[in-house]
Amino acid sequence: MKEVIATDKAPQAIGTYSQAVRTGSTVYLSGQIALIPETMELKEGEISERIHQVFKNLSAVCEAAGGSLQDIVKLNIFLTDLSHFATVNEIMAQYFEQPYPARAAVGVKELPKGTDVEMDGVMYLSAY
Repeated sequence: MKEVIATDKAPQAIGTYSQAVRTGSTVYLSGQIALIPETMELKEGEISERIHQVFKNLSAVCEAAGGSLQDIVKLNIFLTDLSHFATVNEIMAQYFEQPYPARAAVGVKELPKGTDVEMDGVMYLSAY
């Protein structure tokens, strides 16, 4: 059985997808970019500001599903410039505690809305 997870505290889907889908104890989190939920505009400024916004968006979806960022067991990070990898690591340390999730960081040519960072993940909820 699939349950769609939706919250207005994260950007609304800009395509044919759900913010997240729960099946049993597993929640599949769709990719989040640095859209500001209230305006649906990309966060401007340094990439660090967009990385923070992506984590805030992911956190909102995790909470809507009944969990938190700490429940993410697999995180995928997509960057248009892998030279920002160290910045991602610095900021990620502000949102996660050990044990850290399994993770991949992938360099890509481009991302939706012309942004430079996107993340998706898989969350495990032991209460379900």
